[in-house]
Amino acid sequence: MSRFARQMILPEVGSAGQDRLARAHVLVVGAGGLGAPVLQYLAGAGVGAITLMDPDHVEESNLHRQVLFTMADIGQLKVAAAQAHLLAANPALTLHPRAEALSAANVSHHVSKVNLVVDAADSFATSYILSDACLTARCPLISASVLAQRGYVGGFCGAAPSLRALFPDLPESATSCASSGVMGPVVGLIGALQAQMALKTLLEHTPSPLGRLMQVEMADLTMSSFDFRGAPEPKRPLRFTSAELITPQAQVIDLRPPEEAPQPATSAARRILPEALARADLDPDRATVLCCRSGVRAWRAARALQEQGFRQVEILAVGDSA
Repeated sequence: MSRFARQMILPEVGSAGQDRLARAHVLVVGAGGLGAPVLQYLAGAGVGAITLMDPDHVEESNLHRQVLFTMADIGQLKVAAAQAHLLAANPALTLHPRAEALSAANVSHHVSKVNLVVDAADSFATSYILSDACLTARCPLISASVLAQRGYVGGFCGAAPSLRALFPDLPESATSCASSGVMGPVVGLIGALQAQMALKTLLEHTPSPLGRLMQVEMADLTMSSFDFRGAPEPKRPLRFTSAELITPQAQVIDLRPPEEAPQPATSAARRILPEALARADLDPDRATVLCCRSGVRAWRAARALQEQGFRQVEILAVGDSA
């Protein structure tokens, strides 16, 4: 127990808390810039089991912020490289690597097996899919997002409102780290805060991180936080779906132009650009799935269809074209 002596000496941890961490199972979605410090600190603190989901490989452009990896890891699956580094630091950890993307099709299976979920994917679709599943399962969710020199981290679901309650709509643009850049230490700071919130939730500390959001703005060196425990759940939530969940009866619309996506999202998809959607011959009584890269365009279009009386509208975020 000398490994955890400096942690166990804290009265809010102690031997009982350390045992609680050892028996905990956490799902971490994403082994990137946020996931790197989350994984290192959870493993370092003695969390017994971690399921890690990420389909990607290590790239050299990752290394300035994904400090779990080294040059020797380039080309390897992130989950495999992460497993090697984490077990080298703590052989007692049980790590379940899953080289697959989290989706609406598999989320319930993975959430049902764990005590807490950490959303480190920094993806609109992943965050909302996880939030919906965690709200249903009453499983705590620690979610974060970071861009440039700013970011946030919050505790959702469990006994708190969902991410949807705080963010009922997506932003107007799909700006990402790839398009706008990010500073590595900011990602590390937000990821470390995620790990601390996860540990405090597992240890059932008071006050609980659930229902709290912290914001960091390193451009002007400020931090703030607020309580959102009274936030209501939205009445008309827009759900993200997966291709394998789309029924043959659904009308599937790909909103991307051909130059962005030469092939439609599915074989059954019709290509209709957002500005032409209002004039399209669509049945408001049929299930409708709108497709785009991140979900932002589809979200705006789906809201417009809801105003026209469409009752079954879902979103498919297809990611970048190959």
